Amino acid sequence: MASSPKLLLPVAYVSDAAKHIRNAQSRVSFLSMVVADDLKTDSLIDALSETAQRGVTVEAAADVFTYTELGGFLWPTRHRSTQFKLLKRMGKEFSKSGVKFTWLGRSHSFIYGGRTHIKWCVVDDTVYSFGGVNLYKAGIENYDYMFKITDKALADKLIDEYHRLARADAGGYAYRSHSFKHGEDIILIDGGLVGDSIIYRRACKLASEATNVVLVSQYCPTGKLSRILKRTKTQMYFNQPSNAASPHNFAIWFGMAITGNKTLYTKSRYLHAKFMLFDMPDGRRIALTGSHNLSSAGVMLGTREIALQTEDPAVISQLEAFVEDIQR
Repeated sequence: MASSPKLLLPVAYVSDAAKHIRNAQSRVSFLSMVVADDLKTDSLIDALSETAQRGVTVEAAADVFTYTELGGFLWPTRHRSTQFKLLKRMGKEFSKSGVKFTWLGRSHSFIYGGRTHIKWCVVDDTVYSFGGVNLYKAGIENYDYMFKITDKALADKLIDEYHRLARADAGGYAYRSHSFKHGEDIILIDGGLVGDSIIYRRACKLASEATNVVLVSQYCPTGKLSRILKRTKTQMYFNQPSNAASPHNFAIWFGMAITGNKTLYTKSRYLHAKFMLFDMPDGRRIALTGSHNLSSAGVMLGTREIALQTEDPAVISQLEAFVEDIQR
């Protein structure tokens, strides 16, 4: 039976997913841009290995951007450092336990191009996704979330998408962005083609029709979406440049400089969540939530992303509560 989506903050997500993974009966599929085994994440990392040792199929993948984010390195085979050794040990432990682990993005020569920015964890028929939590210390400490949904049909579709993504990455190619219906909701997936983002296009379309928009992202919105939002009543929450380390601080500063956008977010804790809420002229309310930063840079760089478009009042109310929380 399908469950109503439940928003989990990062610590709760790691705890709940780790517990669920340890009880997995048939399959686990884990995907994140950044993955590291540290004090904030070791319960989930250990759960993946322990579950694979029981004979359950466990597939996991992370982007090689992990090496840039954590240690300043891109290629796992070319550098030696403390962080490199820890990541290499994690990979060996995965392999030894039977986890089918893959580093994604090796074929991309540009550090920010073609990154897999999707985050999800599928355990049997339960899905954790449509948020931005990366599995490492800083990712757990950010203002962020994941949604938990138990639904076999959705889990099956994401498992299929995982395999499609893995094949494309191994073959060094991208595929067109696409969407599929899931009940009354729509799942949108960017396949990594440069300049092709169904998520960004949908955000622009909904924003152009809405009477009021709330945007939450780590970055200042740019490109076509920013121009649309300037013509619409909009409340924007994104980080001040001072919240971020280089090069993220420059990206935020540059976005603000070229668009003139201002943020309502004033806290120092890093904001990493990504979603939009739309009030439509006919009274409908729509949420778009996922991994996309809602800036044009990700579109131009061909990042792989996932998002949920929904009118579910339970999802919208939880996202509204998140906005209230980041304002306290």
